[in-house]
Amino acid sequence: MKIIGLLLVPLTSMVVLWGVITAVTAGEGLELREYKTVWTNLRLPAYKLISEIQRERLISAQLLRNVADESAVAAQRTKTDAARDSFAQLSSKSKDRSEEIRTQVDAVYTQLDRLDSVRGEIDAGLSDRLHSVEAYNSVIDTLYSLHRKVALIDDIPIYEQSRVVIDMGYARELLSREQALGLGTVSAAERRLFTQLAGNRRFLIDQGLAELDPALRDPQVALISSPAYQRMRMMEDQIIAGGTPMGWLSTTEGLAKAFNEAQMRASTLLNERAEPVADEVLSRAFLLAGTALALVIVSIAFSLRMGTRLSKELGALRLAALEVSQERLPHVVAKLRKGEKVEMPELSVASTTVEIDDVGKAFSTVQQTAVEAAVGQAQLSEGVGHVFRNLARRSQTLLHRQRIQLADMQHRATDPEQLDDLFKLDHLTTRMRRHAEGLIILSGATPGRGWSRPVPLLDVARGAAAEVEDYQRVVVEPMSGQRLAGAVVGDVIHLIAELIENATVYSPAHTPVIVRGEGAARGFAFEVEDRGFGMEPEELAEYNERLASPPEFDLADSDRLGLFVVSRLAARHDIRVTLRGSPYGGTTAIVLIPEEHVAEPEPDAPTKAVQKEPAARPMRVVRSD
Repeated sequence: MKIIGLLLVPLTSMVVLWGVITAVTAGEGLELREYKTVWTNLRLPAYKLISEIQRERLISAQLLRNVADESAVAAQRTKTDAARDSFAQLSSKSKDRSEEIRTQVDAVYTQLDRLDSVRGEIDAGLSDRLHSVEAYNSVIDTLYSLHRKVALIDDIPIYEQSRVVIDMGYARELLSREQALGLGTVSAAERRLFTQLAGNRRFLIDQGLAELDPALRDPQVALISSPAYQRMRMMEDQIIAGGTPMGWLSTTEGLAKAFNEAQMRASTLLNERAEPVADEVLSRAFLLAGTALALVIVSIAFSLRMGTRLSKELGALRLAALEVSQERLPHVVAKLRKGEKVEMPELSVASTTVEIDDVGKAFSTVQQTAVEAAVGQAQLSEGVGHVFRNLARRSQTLLHRQRIQLADMQHRATDPEQLDDLFKLDHLTTRMRRHAEGLIILSGATPGRGWSRPVPLLDVARGAAAEVEDYQRVVVEPMSGQRLAGAVVGDVIHLIAELIENATVYSPAHTPVIVRGEGAARGFAFEVEDRGFGMEPEELAEYNERLASPPEFDLADSDRLGLFVVSRLAARHDIRVTLRGSPYGGTTAIVLIPEEHVAEPEPDAPTKAVQKEPAARPMRVVRSD
């Protein structure tokens, strides 16, 4: 795969480069073509809607001046609503081209929804002319913001001319606002707004005419130099000075219509200019993409032909190596663990390439070395187990003799202090015996301690507590009279003792460790609860996993010998050990003993007598037969 990768890196780079060049070049052409779609679905419906809103604004101003009737206003509102519906229908097809356009179109929808409230204020007489004009102005300003957002195009000349045409259209909008304000007598506030509008309109026209190309500028110049426009400017000056010129509406109406027609012609001309430019860009993109694609195909064919032979040989070597690592070596290791003898055939890979043949021989050598290492590891593990077992057996013999002598000394002792010291020494010997049994369990053997008859589970719990150094803190609560099969008593005592010792070590010295037990539907359950600091959920999950699936013993992991011993003992007798959080903040270990190891109480023994005994009575140590 690396050889193929070496070939694929430059080939992929070529393909990516070809794709980028094609996408960028074709994207420019498609963007130019999209300009026409945007014009059809967004800008043209917006211009039509602006024209209708301008007329509605003018006739609403006339209504407020009592120079227009309500039927004319209603008719114009119907036209505006039709233009609004058309804009909503067409804009929905193109508003998702980008997040910016979608946001602007949604802003237009929001402003259009305000039309009904503006109309209601006018009809109810709650709005004067200035307030009504400004309300319509807000709607139209949002539409012109949409024009500026969607007029972006990668062709700089077309974009610059489109921007100027939009500014000239906005100058026409300012003239329409002047037209609505200049009807009749003008108040001081209206005159201030009128003066600002006139100044802004003249500035936009003067600036735009200087930037338009001749084809777009000449119609605008013809309008600016017409007698009607000059007459309109004189009327503007009169209104600014506080006068009320005659014929204002008729003069501005004709000019507004002429400006609107000039703007539509300029926008249409720009739209027509974008189409041939887009065709040219697309043609160049297809030519460039075709040439680059041909080069890429030739390069791919040549490179793959050169690498096919070497790739096949490397593939055969790879399969042979995978067979060794996934099948041969695991099979050999499994046999070695069982003590069986193994034979490993040599690894051979047919190849005409010297380097690959050398790698095959090297793999064969590595395979043989790995088998030898596995054999050595198995022998070492077995030897360590023998050492553990021999040392533990010797220690057990000595400890057994020591306990016999201690028992004899306890019988002969009369001094209470000496008797107490002998008891402590006997307790220490018991703990040493448990550690010796731990070594035997680590070696894989079975400890020799056992019982021939069932033992009450309460005595099992007490015997486990007696094997712990800090046994004074252990509180064994009363439990039922059920008994434990003698064959598993030693291992269960050892298991519970390990859990109790762990609870005493990892909890404050002044807190008790509670051992309780009760019957369950599938056997008998012991609980060992401490009041320490507890464990994190991740740590609990890790320990529970180890207890459920005992891992292989690792000599380097000596800090967790107790956990390993517990997991081994639990797996030996199908006992389930689970750790969980305690309500007191510590940890609770639950030991579920299967029902096949649990026997009923003795028929002649009173079942309630054991339950009524106080928990603090002297502890009875369970001794082996």
